[in-house]
Amino acid sequence: MNDSADAETVTIYSDYVCPFCYLGRRSFDRYQEGRAEELEIDWHPFDLRSQKRGPDGEIDHGVDDGKDDEYFEQAKQNVQRLKERYDADEMSLDIAREVDSLPAQVASYYVKQHYDHGTWLEFDEAIFAALWHDTRDIGDPDVLTDLAENVGIAPDEIRSALDDDALREELRGKFTEARQQGVTGVPTFAYDGYGARGAVPPEQLKRLVEGA
Repeated sequence: MNDSADAETVTIYSDYVCPFCYLGRRSFDRYQEGRAEELEIDWHPFDLRSQKRGPDGEIDHGVDDGKDDEYFEQAKQNVQRLKERYDADEMSLDIAREVDSLPAQVASYYVKQHYDHGTWLEFDEAIFAALWHDTRDIGDPDVLTDLAENVGIAPDEIRSALDDDALREELRGKFTEARQQGVTGVPTFAYDGYGARGAVPPEQLKRLVEGA
């Protein structure tokens, strides 16, 4: 159980394979550095590749989701610009388009439910770093159990969570819930009824939370 339930929180909808989610968290960390009291993250999962995911849960990369080469080239240019802005030179785009984040989201959702916020946050940050810094496949159960063990979570717990059909179904419900609440892209930051979408700068996050 979370032992800091009274802490002030910001809701963040995100998917680990989204480069702008990684960069948005870098911006959020910068905003946090200027605060006297740290905000907690109320993470809500989002399936960025839902249009390509089949009934069996597998991604069909051949499905046309409207994102052509021109789209990805523009996205790459935007990522490069934000990498420089947020000092994220270590960020690599080498494998992210091929990775399925669903296993990572299942594992993270499990940890969020069963551990305190600090442990979840360590695990969450480790997943982001594994993909975007170390170019590891976060869809691989061996990678996820290794990351979990490094933050004090038994590997067998994560393997059991990954095999739990009921947990996956609950996670899919969270994906649907996010869209029903009007979330159409990630990252989306929400606070006190207001929101901001994208890897927005720290000063915009400050205005969102503090109104200044």
